[in-house]
Amino acid sequence: MQRRKFSREFKLEAVRLVKERGVAVAQAARDLDVHENVLRKWVREFAADKQDAFPGHGQMKAEQQEIQRLRREVAKLKAERDILKKAAAYFAKDSI
Repeated sequence: MQRRKFSREFKLEAVRLVKERGVAVAQAARDLDVHENVLRKWVREFAADKQDAFPGHGQMKAEQQEIQRLRREVAKLKAERDILKKAAAYFAKDSI
């Protein structure tokens, strides 16, 4: 059985149904054919960060993008450091 995927628009409409129209989560979940806990999670996620809720496939929040950029930079700096260590060891060995 494959996992179902829901678009950002679908999730936003589901949350609006609960928040703005006052429909009970249980009723909305039955109407939309999603599990009640999933809909509750969407409501919590939307309440926590309205602007960046449900970023979608391949899109990350600004904090996640910054973390990924910093990890790439750390990996690059470690590689450069290792190259410099090897070069220093090579030239130190030659001078003896």
